[in-house]
Amino acid sequence: MASDSTLKKNLTLYDVYSISTGAMFSSGFFLLPGIAAAETGPSVILAYLVAGLLILPSMYSMAELSTAMPKAGGTYYFLDRSLGPLAGTVGGLGTWLALVFKSAFALIGMGAYLAIYADVPIQPLAAALAVAFGVLNVVGAKESSWLQRVLVTILVGVLAFYAAQGVLSVLGGQSAEGGAVGEFSPFFTEGPRGFLATIGIVFVSYAGLTKVASVAEEVENPDRNIPLGMGLSLLTATSIYVIGVAIMVAILPAEALHADLTPVYTSGEVFFNWLPYTLGPVLIVVAAIAAFASTGNAGILSASRYPLAMARDRLLPDSFASLGRFNTPTRSILVTVVLMLVVIFALSEEGVAKLASAFQLLIFALLNFAVVVMRESRIPSYAPGYRSPLYPWMQVAGIAIPGFLIAEMGTLAIVFTGVVVLFGIGWYFYYARSVPREGAIFHLFARLGKQRYDGLDRELQTILEEKGVGSDTAFDRLVARSEVLHLDDPLPYSEVVERVSRRLADEYDISTATLRHGFLEGAPYSAVSVSHGAALPYCRLDGIDAPKMVMVHCQSGICVNLEDEIEDIDLSDPVYAFFFLVTPTDDEGEHLRTLATLANRTDEEQFLVEWRAATNEQEVKESLLHHERYLSLHLLSGTNTEPFIGQTVSSLDLPANVLVALVRRDEQIVVPAGPTELQEGDRLTIIGNPAGIDRLYELYRQGEQEGVVH
Repeated sequence: MASDSTLKKNLTLYDVYSISTGAMFSSGFFLLPGIAAAETGPSVILAYLVAGLLILPSMYSMAELSTAMPKAGGTYYFLDRSLGPLAGTVGGLGTWLALVFKSAFALIGMGAYLAIYADVPIQPLAAALAVAFGVLNVVGAKESSWLQRVLVTILVGVLAFYAAQGVLSVLGGQSAEGGAVGEFSPFFTEGPRGFLATIGIVFVSYAGLTKVASVAEEVENPDRNIPLGMGLSLLTATSIYVIGVAIMVAILPAEALHADLTPVYTSGEVFFNWLPYTLGPVLIVVAAIAAFASTGNAGILSASRYPLAMARDRLLPDSFASLGRFNTPTRSILVTVVLMLVVIFALSEEGVAKLASAFQLLIFALLNFAVVVMRESRIPSYAPGYRSPLYPWMQVAGIAIPGFLIAEMGTLAIVFTGVVVLFGIGWYFYYARSVPREGAIFHLFARLGKQRYDGLDRELQTILEEKGVGSDTAFDRLVARSEVLHLDDPLPYSEVVERVSRRLADEYDISTATLRHGFLEGAPYSAVSVSHGAALPYCRLDGIDAPKMVMVHCQSGICVNLEDEIEDIDLSDPVYAFFFLVTPTDDEGEHLRTLATLANRTDEEQFLVEWRAATNEQEVKESLLHHERYLSLHLLSGTNTEPFIGQTVSSLDLPANVLVALVRRDEQIVVPAGPTELQEGDRLTIIGNPAGIDRLYELYRQGEQEGVVH
């Protein structure tokens, strides 16, 4: 097993869409419409539409939390970091069990459609599919998501065809034999109470929308792809649900629809009769199989991330946090599949899966509450890339709606939810009560200040840095264009601020006094962030377009005296580096990502050694850049770098996402442009993504042996 538990970011926008969409289309569309119509009549159409609207608060809240904390285990992680480990344990274990139950029964549900053409043993088939999907997930999320994309593409394509043909048939007056088209009266056959109960039944058809949060850590550009993918998925599902159910109600007689477990197939037989060789009904069966299979696959993909995330936080045994040779949580996937097999063979009533849905409603309410807690806690590093609209009223609705729907589901659902909660509480006190961590809720209540968990802000800073990894080279560019101030003798902090402010004043055409005020008074706590020999003062200003940084460098000793000017600061370590950062006020996310990257780089063990050993401006900057993201080349005749001499920067044949950031020439630093011509003796600092840097390193390995590449 690999010791590193960091998952690769290889899921795209379409993967997000596929996971969310595939998780919604199974029993909710292929089995449930007839059962739901029996509860309320033709108003089942409106019930599906209202349920799609009622999921919006939870979708918005999940999108906000996912872009602020894109970590494996989604729901668990959000509840743990907002409400504390106890809530995280209950939410994590409960959601994992709910996903396992629903995914197992989705695979069993394939039998109703497969039985149309073949007499197959349902349970062994479901078990074989669970094992197959488990193996696929072990091989990798990318491979699993590829299958998910194929399944969802087939599913949405067939259902769009079904909806279009069904609408034409209804408009043309076509119906099942013995039925009349468009019998929608009475619309509410069981009155308001029956309609409200039906909303609760069909609401769970949309619950799969938020499954993608559990794989948020593996999503590229989560700030954009998660909310956009979820929104497109909900739009697709709501449209097909409403139009498709309206077609079923219009074409099938009420009595037949209420007793039909394959209403999509039965209605398709009516208006697909023009296709040869019963191709239409076959397409419906293919779509149903794709729907159930995609739900099962997405369920394993998302459910397996819960044990992984909980083990990372020591709420489950450490072995669940290990990644296998394919960089996937192998043990978590195996345990998830084994539990699915137990459910498939030991439980035969689909009611168990519906009871699990009641717990999912409770989780939705807690997630909306988590958004309120995170926002009101005022944690600086809580910087979601997407913010829920209409806060806090959207979250208030998101708390009230699940509570109402759970009450409508009956006593048994409430009892089952209570049992799951008690199980989670019992596990927490048995195994994990010693975890030294508290949620953001203790930041919210100042009177509980002794239990405030300061590590949460540092953890969120790390997440901010991870969100920026691979997206661009903004931080590397910032370092490359930074100014360096060398100090040989100790100076008062105010004098250092004065010197830095003078340098930045010319850059921004802003008065020195404004900058000095920003560093000394505008952000009084920024300079107190001192660790591992480095301090990170910052100032945020209106009217500037891009960030700028001045680095204060000292090779030995304490260059700046802080104790006389800032009270209540622990200077047990000498300060060798100051990073004065100025950023625009309208880009909080980038500001926090930059601070997080700085904090994490200076926390690395090797940083201070390299920083103190630096003898010039280029070496100072290179000590701050990650080694896997930069390379230094010395251009000399007779070496591998000779072809660079005489070329312009724009004409260099460099890998994608790699650029020349600095040129050191005759003890001068040049920030190159495209027409800049390279000369013999130049030292280039090249930055970019690790793959491109690795490629250059391989090309110039011989030069390294000659001392040319560093």
